[in-house]
Amino acid sequence: MIAYINGRIISKASNSVIIENNGIGYEIIIPLSTLYNLPEDHEDVSLYIHPYIKDETMTLFGFFSMLEKRLFLMLISISGIGPKLAINILSGIGPEDLLNAIANEDVTHLCRIPGIGKKTAQRLILELKEKAGKIVISEGIRQQKGTEDPIVKDVLSALLNLGYPEDMAKEAIKKAMMRIKDRGLESLIRESLRIMA
Repeated sequence: MIAYINGRIISKASNSVIIENNGIGYEIIIPLSTLYNLPEDHEDVSLYIHPYIKDETMTLFGFFSMLEKRLFLMLISISGIGPKLAINILSGIGPEDLLNAIANEDVTHLCRIPGIGKKTAQRLILELKEKAGKIVISEGIRQQKGTEDPIVKDVLSALLNLGYPEDMAKEAIKKAMMRIKDRGLESLIRESLRIMA
């Protein structure tokens, strides 16, 4: 079972990366929180891997940190949350913000993640509150009482990682913030990319 991969980045997109290891290219599905931590194309990277098998097809999910992988495994352990939605959740909110939102029972903050409604948010809190609180303490994560989310910084990091110039990326983010109501991480990145296309 693949648990970890180290290799050279061949190419990357907003939700996946191809990594070459010993002459084989592995396509790995990643959340945006991992994307903006990746180095440039043709540089080496290491990712924690979770293989997911369904209908005799194996999909590889990759994470820059063990914390992201732990959160992914926690999310898919909940009934009704599959790997696609789990990746979407990790793309819509940073790992530390997600843990804080769950630990603080912040339904409103969780509902800002695309694809998460009130019932799903409440289920996340019900099933993961205790685990989230323990991780916040064990990982030394700064506990937040408010719902401040450094979305703009994260969006900018993702766009710079995709190779866009900083000035162009900042301008696109500014326009995207004015155009859309959903200001989740993934939505803002998509809208910014549309503006720069």
